[in-house]
Amino acid sequence: MIDVEAQKQFRDIVGKERFSTAREDLVCYSYDAANLPYLPDAVIFPLSEAEVVEIIKTAFRYNIPVFPRGAGSGFTGGSLPVKGGLVVCMAKMDRIINIDEDNLTVEVEPGVITEKLQQAVEKKGLFYPPDPASLKFSTIGGNIAECSGGPRAAKYGVTRDYLLSVNIVTPPGIVIKSGAKTAKSVVGFDLTRLIAGSEGTLGIITKATLKLIPMPEQRQCILALFKSIRDAATTVSELTAARIIPSTLEFMDYTCIKTVSNYLNLGIPDECKALLLIEVDGSKEDVASKSRKAEEICRRKNPVDIRTASTNEEMEKLWTVRRGVSSAIGRLSKTKINEDITVPRNKIPDILDEVYKIADKYRLSIICFGHAGDGNIHTNIMTDRENKEEMGRVEKAVEEIFAATLKAGGTISGEHGIGITKSPYISMELNQEYLNLMWRVKKSFDPTEIMNPGKVFPPDFVYTPFLV
Repeated sequence: MIDVEAQKQFRDIVGKERFSTAREDLVCYSYDAANLPYLPDAVIFPLSEAEVVEIIKTAFRYNIPVFPRGAGSGFTGGSLPVKGGLVVCMAKMDRIINIDEDNLTVEVEPGVITEKLQQAVEKKGLFYPPDPASLKFSTIGGNIAECSGGPRAAKYGVTRDYLLSVNIVTPPGIVIKSGAKTAKSVVGFDLTRLIAGSEGTLGIITKATLKLIPMPEQRQCILALFKSIRDAATTVSELTAARIIPSTLEFMDYTCIKTVSNYLNLGIPDECKALLLIEVDGSKEDVASKSRKAEEICRRKNPVDIRTASTNEEMEKLWTVRRGVSSAIGRLSKTKINEDITVPRNKIPDILDEVYKIADKYRLSIICFGHAGDGNIHTNIMTDRENKEEMGRVEKAVEEIFAATLKAGGTISGEHGIGITKSPYISMELNQEYLNLMWRVKKSFDPTEIMNPGKVFPPDFVYTPFLV
C-alpha cells in the first residue's frame, strides 16, 4: 500500500488523470506475456523526463518499489510488479524527436513503438534492423531494457549494437546521460552497453539515440521444406561454412509447421518435417549470388520443396508461415512456456536432439522454432499451469534443457531476458562471484533497491563480500 501523502505527491507531479490506484486500472498493468499476474498498488504515466525525475524522487523518499513498463510484451515477467508498488508506464513518452539523415541517427523517447520507428526511418531510405517478434506493439525503451533481438540479429545484431546514447533516471532522481551521438566514443566506462539488457533494475530510460544504416537495395526469400529436422539443422551450418550470412534464417519443426499450416490453410505437404525461411539482402548482385548459393545448399538435402520470392507481395506470403506461429501454437494448450536458449550454430542439430529426448523423458509436448541464423531456438512447452503434477515435470525438463544448452557452449537466454521466470536458473550460467559483481553495480545505481526488485537475481541470492 502506498502512503496517502505519497499518492498526493504523485498526483501533483502528473495530474489526477495520469495516476491511478483504481483496481480496474491496476489489473491492466498486472501482467505481461508470461501470464503471471501481480497487482501493483498504483500506476503512473509520465510525459517527460522531468516528471520521471520527480516520480523517482518521491518513490525514493517513501521507499516505494518502482516497476518500469513499456508495452508489457516480455516473456519472463520483467515488468511485473512482484512487490506491489508503483508501475511507471512509459507508453505516453512516444515522440520520435529527430531523424538525423546526415549522421544516420534517430533520437527517440522510450515509448515509441518499434515498428513505427522503422516505418518513419524507412520513408527516408534508412534502416533500423532490430526486429523483435513483438515489433508491432513493443516499445524502444522495452527493447533496450531487454536488449531485444529478432530474426535479423544473425546479420545485423541486437538492440545494444544500435544504441549510441541513453538517458536514464536513477534513484534518488538523478539523470545520467551515457554515450554520445557520434560513431565513436571511449570516454569513461561504457555504461550505455551496461544499461542495454539491465531489465529496468538500474533506472528508467527516458531518451535514446539509435544508429541507423542505409536501407538494403534488395531482398529475396527462400522457403525450404525438408524431410527431417537434422537436414534443416545441418543446412544452417553449411550456409555459414559457405560464408552466407542471411539477414534472417528462421527454423520451424514438424509440429509447429503442421499447426500453422492447419491454422492458416497453407497446404504444406505432410512429408515436410522441418523448414527454413531464408532471407538475404544487399545489392542486386549480392542478393542474386547468395540466393543462388543458398538454394544450391538446400537442394543437396533433396528437400520436399523450395519456394522463392523476390517481390514484397511474394515475400509476405512466405513470411505468413513464420508470423503465424505464436497465435497458432498458443491454441494448443492452456499454457505455453517459451524458453529462448541459444547455442553455437553448429550445435543446433545436437541441442534439438536433446530437447526432444527430454520431451519424451518427461512426457511433454515441446514445439521448437526460432532464429537458427544465430542459434536461438525457442522451445515451447505446451502445458497447463494449473496441473501441478505436470508442472513439476515441466520444471525438471526446463532445468535439463538449460543444462544441455550450457554443455553445448550456449546460454539460457538469447533475447527474452531473465526477469522472474529464469531467475531461479541464472546460477547455472553465472557463478557467485559474477552475481556479486552484478549486485555491486546495481547498488551503485540503486542504493535502496527500489528499481524493479525481485528480478534477474536468484530468489535465494545472498551477496557475499569478496575475501581479501
